[in-house]
Amino acid sequence: MFSDLILRNSRRSRKENGLFFSSLVISIVAFYIILSISNQDVMVFLRKMESDAVNRLMLMIPVFYVLTLGILFCLIYFACKYQLQRRRHEFGVYLMMGMSRSKLFSMLLAEDLLGSVLALVIGLPVAVLISELISLITAKLVGMGIVGHRFSLSVSALIFTVVGFLVIKLAAFLLLSGKISREEIGSLLGDTPSGTKKEKPGRVYVLAAVGGLLMLAAAYTLAIRGTAWQVPGMMFFTLLIGFFGTIFLFYGMRVLIVLISRAGSAKGKLHVFNFRQIEETVIHQSTTMAVSSLLILAALCCFGAGVGIASTSDKSEHIIDYTFVDYNLYEGESSSFSDLQAALEEEGLSDQFAKLFPMRIGHIRTTEEYEDVFQMKSVMDTLNAMPESTDRDGLLNNLSYTDKPYIICMSDYNEMLELSGKPQLELGAQEAAVYMNPELTTMSRIQLLSDIFATRPEAMLDGAPLTLTGEVQTADIVTDRSITLSFALILPDEAFSYYTQGQYDEYVNGVLGEKATEGVSLMNAISAVNDKLDATGLFGDRLSYESYLQNMGRQLFYMVAASYITIYLAIIFLVVANTIMGVQFLMSQRKTGRRYQTLVCLGASYETLCKSARTQINWFMGLPVFVAAASSMFGVQSLYAGILQARGAGMRTKLLVVSAAMILVLCVVEWIYMTAIKRSSDRYLLTLMQPQREE
Repeated sequence: MFSDLILRNSRRSRKENGLFFSSLVISIVAFYIILSISNQDVMVFLRKMESDAVNRLMLMIPVFYVLTLGILFCLIYFACKYQLQRRRHEFGVYLMMGMSRSKLFSMLLAEDLLGSVLALVIGLPVAVLISELISLITAKLVGMGIVGHRFSLSVSALIFTVVGFLVIKLAAFLLLSGKISREEIGSLLGDTPSGTKKEKPGRVYVLAAVGGLLMLAAAYTLAIRGTAWQVPGMMFFTLLIGFFGTIFLFYGMRVLIVLISRAGSAKGKLHVFNFRQIEETVIHQSTTMAVSSLLILAALCCFGAGVGIASTSDKSEHIIDYTFVDYNLYEGESSSFSDLQAALEEEGLSDQFAKLFPMRIGHIRTTEEYEDVFQMKSVMDTLNAMPESTDRDGLLNNLSYTDKPYIICMSDYNEMLELSGKPQLELGAQEAAVYMNPELTTMSRIQLLSDIFATRPEAMLDGAPLTLTGEVQTADIVTDRSITLSFALILPDEAFSYYTQGQYDEYVNGVLGEKATEGVSLMNAISAVNDKLDATGLFGDRLSYESYLQNMGRQLFYMVAASYITIYLAIIFLVVANTIMGVQFLMSQRKTGRRYQTLVCLGASYETLCKSARTQINWFMGLPVFVAAASSMFGVQSLYAGILQARGAGMRTKLLVVSAAMILVLCVVEWIYMTAIKRSSDRYLLTLMQPQREE
């Protein structure tokens, strides 16, 4: 009999508060996915390429885990409080019928444990399935191939998910149920009256709203201009005024509610009652709404930042697979190219490469005076004559530091162009092409310079005239991302030899042959060749190499770290914010239950009450969502201003598209949550349609 009662009560609680139960399941899924990240195929691969960075990321996971436990504890405590408050009358009846307080406590504990176990039973298989699906998708996208995927079940992630979830669930239950079980029967049977707060003069709310808007404007101005990213103290100040600006804005929203209520006083059934309810909710729960709005804003910014970082990852054309370099050779002392060819031939690895070619890069050695050794006054004058723009001003600033450029040998660069299927450079004795790394500028600026070079402007190199011609070159000259040239000149071989005086750095680029890549993906092929190269013992402190796989691994790490962590935090923030708002509204609705009963006595129908409550839900949840959605347009750009820096300036359109997509996703999520809350509200209002007996 007692066990049947527990089962029936547990089933009824899940049915009546499916929103909270669903939030628990989503939290369990998020817990497992973030804890099992080390078992993902991509992370296993990245440990070989970027072990230090991956290990540092793994050290951060426990921090996110503990932080999330704290956030979810507050959520569970708040939601469980609503569940227990809703059943106060039921508990009082149990005690009146002779149930002991210890047995009541045991019944509540069993119900809570049953619900927790059921949430784990549903959530863990879903989490494992989603984790494997993510692993398959990422493995396919990065070129690892599905064939290399192996099913992995993280036992440690399962244990920590179960233990962490049960601990915070039990802690919240003990705090709440212990308090409930000690209350007197009379207080349990009686309704909890709705609290009242003294209203302040209207000008106080107006000043609060205006002050909040000004503080938010100041916070976003500091963030978008990059001022907030300069020092930690300024970032803290920006976050502080943004937080309090949101608090004051919601506190002052009573003015808006009053204006709408007065403007539509004669429109619709229970219109004044609806907005009086909303007005009271905004006054009493403005802080809760503000915090929920900030959580939704944080979720949007996490999504936006993750998508933005992924979209600005390395998308350069893949041409070469390996770059070799001998760091112990003095510039121009001997040929790394010939030494490497001999070493690979001796080790029997020359057939692994279809092509090996040098890439020579040097400095101007014809003078000891390096100040202003290169000048392009005509290019700077052309830029100065153009209308002011972000691209023009950026180029004027960047090109002012190109008085001592690197120089690249044309024949070596042409080898690169030939491999990529592009037309080779043909330069005269006194001509040069300009090379710029696309990662350090924007394509719009590169195109602007190409248009100028099409007019063949003259420059001066160590006192000799030089004509700049052709398009700006952007092909990767090596695979090593630590070698990035923001600006360089590509010179004919004779001019290169003259200006470098035979002193230059020589890198050797290699492209894998069919024997190495036959029947396997590129990533697996490079990984196999890496193992063969390491086994030779040639590569260490003296001779070094970097593969496209290592460079790709570095980019993958940033993408995976950004996407996994930001999406994880976004899900947690969204779940917490929406559950808090939903539970808060249902608690407020229950406290004002006698008002609905009065409306029923006055002849209000069930449909009218439901429509009234649904209108209140739209406003109560719509205001925080609207403020968060509007703020996200500035918040995402603020993040890009600090994270992406110069590259973000040329991506304004893409940023707006990303922000709009995030807002659309938010609207879908909010619609789902609001629908669930409306159904819970309808079920509660249905109970009020029955005649109530005074105890």
